[in-house]
Parts: sequence; C-alpha cells; structure tokens
Amino acid sequence: MAKRIYLAADLGAESGRLMAGSFDGSRIALEELHRFPNGPVHLGGTLRWNLVGLWQQIQHGLGLAGTKFGDQVASVGVDTWGVDFVLLNRNDELLGQPWNYRDRRTDGMMQKALQKVSREEIFAQTGLQFMEINSLFQMLAMCERDPELVAQAERFLMVPDFLHWCLCGSRVVEFTNATTTQMLNATTRTWATELLSKLQIPQQMFPEIVAPGTKLGRLRSEIAALSALKGVEVVAPATHDTGSAVAAVPTAFTGRPNWAYISSGTWSLMGLEVADAVLSEHALRRNVTNEGGLDGTYRLLKNIMGLWLVQQCRRAFARRGKDLSDLDYTELTRQAAAATPFRSLIDPDAEAFLRPLDMADAIAEECRRTGQPVPENEGQYIRCCLESLAFKYRMVLRWLEELTSIPVQVIHVVGGGGKNELLNQLTADACGIPVHAGPVEATALGNVLVQAMATGDVGGLSEIREIVRRSETISEFEPQNTAQWDEQWQRFQSLCSR
Repeated sequence: MAKRIYLAADLGAESGRLMAGSFDGSRIALEELHRFPNGPVHLGGTLRWNLVGLWQQIQHGLGLAGTKFGDQVASVGVDTWGVDFVLLNRNDELLGQPWNYRDRRTDGMMQKALQKVSREEIFAQTGLQFMEINSLFQMLAMCERDPELVAQAERFLMVPDFLHWCLCGSRVVEFTNATTTQMLNATTRTWATELLSKLQIPQQMFPEIVAPGTKLGRLRSEIAALSALKGVEVVAPATHDTGSAVAAVPTAFTGRPNWAYISSGTWSLMGLEVADAVLSEHALRRNVTNEGGLDGTYRLLKNIMGLWLVQQCRRAFARRGKDLSDLDYTELTRQAAAATPFRSLIDPDAEAFLRPLDMADAIAEECRRTGQPVPENEGQYIRCCLESLAFKYRMVLRWLEELTSIPVQVIHVVGGGGKNELLNQLTADACGIPVHAGPVEATALGNVLVQAMATGDVGGLSEIREIVRRSETISEFEPQNTAQWDEQWQRFQSLCSR
C-alpha cells in the first residue's frame, strides 16, 4: 500500500504533542511534529485547564503536518487524560472555565452522593473505582456551585471530544473516556440514567456514545484551509490515553488475561484486559475500576499515583534552590539507584500525595508519622517513591489475580515511565515475574493505529499489536533479589493500612 500518515494529538497532564504516524502496511513509525507544555492553571483560587490554548497548539501542529505531508495525511484523532469535561450551551459556547480534576471543589462530594445512593448501587451500575476526581463528583460539585450554568448546558463533552468538536464540529462522546466518568452503565454501555436521576443531574446534555474507530467528519473548512490539510477525516481513537496505550501493548495473547499492563506516566494505571466488566462485591471491596477498551473489551484496573510523586519531588527540590538543569529525571534515577534500599516506604495512594503543596514535605511528614527515617537527599526521596510504587504494583497485581483467578505471567509497561529502567527492574523484583517495557510511545501508537483501523488499513486489535511488535524494540527485565522484597512485603502492607 502507499504510505499513509495518521496524526495523533496526544495530550497529557504535563505536556501535549502532535505526532505523525507513517504506516506502510507492515510497520508504523512515529515522528513528533510539535510539543507544547500543559498543566493546571491557578485562577482565582481554583485549578483550571487552558483548553483554548491547547487547541491553539494543536492548530499549530496541524499546520506543520500540512506543510510536511500534504495530501498524504489520512486522518487525525485526539486522546487525553480522563474524567475532565466541558459543558456547551445551545450556541456551542463554553460554560465557564474548564476545571482541572485536582481542584478541591470535589472535596466531600463523594460523601454527599453516598447519602443518596449507596456505594454498592453506584458500583453495580458503573463498575468504577471511587475517587473524588471522577466526573460524577465533579458534576455534582458543579450542580451545587453553578446550577445556573448547568441549567444552560446543551452538551456534555469530555476534553478530547471537545477538541474533536473544535476539529470537525462533532458533538459525541467516545466510549473509552465515557467509562472514566462514573456516569456510564457498565452493563448496557449507555449513560447511567437511573443513577443520574437519583442524584438529580440533568440528562438532556449527555450525547451519543461512539466506539473507538468512529469517523466523526472532515476537518472544518477554516481549519483545513489554515493547515493545508484538505479532505482529512477526524477519527475518534480510544480517546482516553490509557485506552490508546493498552491498545498498543505488544502482547501476542490478545483475548487471554494472563498478562498485565502498567500504563506508566503521571498516573500508573495497572490492569488486565477482560471481555466484560467485573462487578463483583470483591471488586467493589478492592475499589478497582472497569474502563472501556478497543473491540468491546474492558480494562479491569486500578489507578496508582504514579510518577506524579517523582515529578512533584523534582519541583520541591527546585523550591529548595536546586538547579533543575542538573536534576533531570535521568540524574534523579541515577541517584536513587545509588541510595540504600528499603530505607523509607510510603503508600503512594495516600491522600496526602494527591495534591500537596510540597511533595518532599509530604513524604517527610508521612515518614515521621510511620516511624521511618526521613529522606536526607534527592536520591533517597526518589528511591522511596520508586520502591513504594513497585510494592504497590505487587499489591494491585495480587488483587487482579484474585478477581480473575488467573495467574499473571508477565507485566507490560508502556508509556513514558517505561524509560525508567530502575523502576522497571524494581517492578520485576517486587512482583516476581518478568517485565517487558515498551513502547514508550504506546498512546500515540494506539491512537494512530485505531485511525488506520477506521480506514480499513488494519484489521483489529490483534493486528494492531502485531504491527507494534514488528515496529518497536521491547526491553525485558527478569526478577532479581526477590527474597529481599518478600522480607519487606509485610512492612509495606502494614504501612498501607495505617
């Protein structure tokens, strides 16, 4: 086949980029065309997203793609983080400044919801883990804080769906990101109308849900003219970045849940790919989640705080006068590798680490509270974070195996965190099974290959993964020093229960 170009706008919590995927019918090659910063915007005591600024950056990237590739470009699609959304009125005007999920307005909203509907009933309908950042609790906060805005809402769109509206005018929500809201029925795969009614959330705003790989329309005429991209389709990939990343896991065992994945970045999302949502009482007890995947699959997973711990430690070091040019992630990892093992451990998912003013201070305080040595230098702080993450992966892996009764034989680490060889080795050591790391660009690969599936160039999920295996180099890490990790396991479990 003639080489075709698929464009992925891949937005994370720290940065975004416009990537070009070049597909020749056998292999896929990625090229970064434009990278730009992202992050929460402090505004009047609140945390918001600058979505208009992100859209401006995407337009710039499209212009670069048009200049370089012209009519070779077949389509474009957007993936982002989950849970955040916008509301549009009848004139498609944004209602308010888009909120960031770490804003504190959701504090206490889960408890208010559970006074009206039980935890068991919410989980039975949605299959989602209970986190105050979930769209359900954000929506309840908006209904309480800004009922006038909600009353004007004609359309609810997740962040990537809003950017697709910017691209082509579509007004639908893609399935994989809809499943992060805790407002979708995991059995019917439609909006959880009964739950929304009981919580008095207006329902007229919720649009059609479409599957990943759906063609949404062609670029708006003014965008096509500005970017020199004529006739380009807009295709919904798996718009939740984890959904795209898991689609690109290079397993040869699609359809068999004997492998686990960790989509490693700001968050670590660890899970299994299953045919149907797991809605058992045991799943509720473990507070796991069921998120949509490609080809009708579900991702049975758990959100783990992830490399947010390291990112925020680095910012804390800067506040202490450290020169960040001397403390990039490679250097921090080198110092962590040289630090004493198992000196201090934390539960990465403790509330104290969700949005601390200073991550290093939060870790130090937790160590004091639990009677452990406080880290004394950068390497000790990062070692604490990475070992604690590896132990949390072990804990979640055991839960997943309990829920499916199938032993996991290998862990696939995809995403930017896959570059951290120390964390990969610690994960293999803690879990006692091999870790296969890569591709680092799993999210963008999954995005562009779902677009290729929509055009008929790729057959389905198994073929997507076969193409990734042909195209990418995968690093393998075998377990070492497992006896030492077994000795510390009880200690970590005890810390998590305090």
